[in-house]
Amino acid sequence: MAYYRVVTYARDERLALCVLLDESGPQAPTLCEGWLTADLAAHLVLRERRPDAALGILGGPLAGYTDRVRRGMTARTPYPLLVEAIRTGPPRLSLYGIPGVDAKLNFAEYFVHHEDVRRAQPDWKPRTLDPGMTDLIWNDLSMARLMLRKVPVGIEFARDDLEDSPGGQHPVRMTVKPRTPVVTVIGAPAELLLWTFARTGAAQVRLEGAEADVAALRQARWGI
Repeated sequence: MAYYRVVTYARDERLALCVLLDESGPQAPTLCEGWLTADLAAHLVLRERRPDAALGILGGPLAGYTDRVRRGMTARTPYPLLVEAIRTGPPRLSLYGIPGVDAKLNFAEYFVHHEDVRRAQPDWKPRTLDPGMTDLIWNDLSMARLMLRKVPVGIEFARDDLEDSPGGQHPVRMTVKPRTPVVTVIGAPAELLLWTFARTGAAQVRLEGAEADVAALRQARWGI
């Protein structure tokens, strides 16, 4: 049983993903290139429970070790145990087990991976998200400044789920990379988050800008 009981959007997404992983089984496709659901489950368990291997998740000299550990977990740990480890939540001594850290660092991770499984299915449909979650996603998009720092054009995000709000209650634009020329990426916050995490083929966004600049952005690769 998880030792923490605070209900957060991160916790909601974790539990919803576990339900979907249970329903899908270990051999279902995901949007993560080369990964089935068992691989994704092992990745999430490794991230929270194997700090020695988690250091290579973002690449670098430890990436090979991280991949070997993940593949070993996928091969040797029964899939239901992997899913249950995710559902239980991070152990007390994990970085993610520190009160408040799970909600802050895991929401985007679990939202995106939830969609990785959902949108890999041919009959998927966009979810209706409550306004609080949508606003949280919009605020979390500040991370895009780091993730998109190497793209060859300036980036502006524009929400298309709200009307312009003169009172400033709901900002609809965000400068992500202040540089010219600029490409505007337009969509709902959830779609912009998926696009930021390089799910460009599944995110329902549109790009506006000069043709050459849009083409350069489509060809770019990015990440932390």
